[in-house]
Amino acid sequence: MDGVVSVFPNKQNELHTTRSWDFIGFPKQVDRTTIESHIIIGVLDSGIWPEADSFRDKGFGPPPRKWKGTCKGLTNFTCNNKIIGAKYYRSNGIFEEEDIKSPRDSDGRGTRVASTAAGKIVSMASLEGFGLGTARGGVPSARIAMYKVCWLNGCFDADILAAFDDAIADGVDIISISIGGRYPKNYFTDPIAIGAFHAMRNGILTSASAGNWVLIQQASQTSPHAGAVGAVMQGRDPNSQTMAFPLPASYLSFENGGKIRTYLNSTRSPTATILRSNESKDTLAPYIAPFSSRGPNPAAHNILKPDLAAPGVNILAAWSPISPISDVDVDKRSRSYNIISGTSMSCPHATAVAAYIKSFHPTWSPTSIRSALMTTANPMSAEKNPDAEFAYGAGNINPLKAPNPGLVYDIDALDYIKFLCTQGYNTKLLQYVTGDKSSCSKETDEKSLDLNYPSFALSTPPSNSISHVFNRTVTNVGSSTSMYKAIVTSPHGLSIKVNPSVLSFTSLKQKLSFALTIEGTIQKQIVSASLIWDDGTFQVRSPIVVYGAF
Repeated sequence: MDGVVSVFPNKQNELHTTRSWDFIGFPKQVDRTTIESHIIIGVLDSGIWPEADSFRDKGFGPPPRKWKGTCKGLTNFTCNNKIIGAKYYRSNGIFEEEDIKSPRDSDGRGTRVASTAAGKIVSMASLEGFGLGTARGGVPSARIAMYKVCWLNGCFDADILAAFDDAIADGVDIISISIGGRYPKNYFTDPIAIGAFHAMRNGILTSASAGNWVLIQQASQTSPHAGAVGAVMQGRDPNSQTMAFPLPASYLSFENGGKIRTYLNSTRSPTATILRSNESKDTLAPYIAPFSSRGPNPAAHNILKPDLAAPGVNILAAWSPISPISDVDVDKRSRSYNIISGTSMSCPHATAVAAYIKSFHPTWSPTSIRSALMTTANPMSAEKNPDAEFAYGAGNINPLKAPNPGLVYDIDALDYIKFLCTQGYNTKLLQYVTGDKSSCSKETDEKSLDLNYPSFALSTPPSNSISHVFNRTVTNVGSSTSMYKAIVTSPHGLSIKVNPSVLSFTSLKQKLSFALTIEGTIQKQIVSASLIWDDGTFQVRSPIVVYGAF
């Protein structure tokens, strides 16, 4: 059939605080460029509530000239100079009774994602007084284009692919998609992998929750905890997040709930004092939330995933006022803001920081932006996160350092094509992903296995002798003349050497290569190390993980 690259089942997917930006060191008063208002973030989600205060367009000029999208022919939905485009997709034409046949959000998730990434500054925002403060997106001057692909019964592959096609053609700069299936898919049947590959080819970074040519992040805990009064409910997990209930309730942590149970069982006449609700700080933060999935990467064992961590717990964001804040249908409370947790909330944080980088470096490739995010991330503690880098990747996102990484690890589309060929893909399967006449040549060598990734991961049977070489190339984006020295931290049992151990640059955009060799054995399931290239001004850090094959 003309125009058809491949056919696969249209499977169903799922949608994955005012202080979150301050928590990661990104206050309102940061250096911004005028280019930020030309950055367009395409959001693939459940729609958007255009009347929300976060999307007012006061002070905005007309959409950038590069914008080719539309917001026409919609019922009861109007775009403005903040929300410059909106579309909805329903390939099977079947709508539930409560579905709204427009980009309008009846679920709340799309609205919260868009406002977290690019919402305007709104003072005195809260949920029932909790999280009271100034709500804002990471790039409040950026524009938003909404592509509604999620409905009350889920988000389907065909709609996701169609939205990717439109977002690319419309001229967005960053794509944010907080959607994922329940189980890993092959690249050639994964709509997000296929869509993100084509976006990458067109210079567009995709921020998502899975994949190799997209930016992957996990949900890290921030510090505020909220409480209420009434019924007492105990969380099942030691690090449970705040939840909204349709009845007055106090949601206790696993530990505190256990203490109350012990007390109740110790006396015939238990008593309690109800105090006013308050907020407190979690002194252990940041750490990775229990609900966040972990690595290793099921599709490519020697590519570390996730890439990094970003705030995703107890995030206050704009909400659809026709959606229950507690996800319970009988809850009729209508609120403009809600407190939500999930990887779907960490995704727009990473999206916004990627857009922030692009506002300073409009010509950078998607993989250069991802590299900058990863190599500037704040290292996290394996003591708080037993899964180590499989929980947090390169670390917690650092928005202020990210635009100035010093060096970047760049990857082009051809590198990814060669990589897929080493993963057992033949030419036919490869073309399902690329949509063109790409082929797996016999000349594909072992180097194709080694993507120029800003991290290092090696899967090996425990106690086996290791001797492995990684090859990498870095591009100078810091000082025109600079000399970087390699600083390696390695655990007992492993020898990690870098050759050359000094990289001397004489110009910007100059590329230099090095080899990192790992030798020895591991006695634990996960062993962590790191490489830092340091020139006295920039510290370019890459995590190194050697782990026992699962």
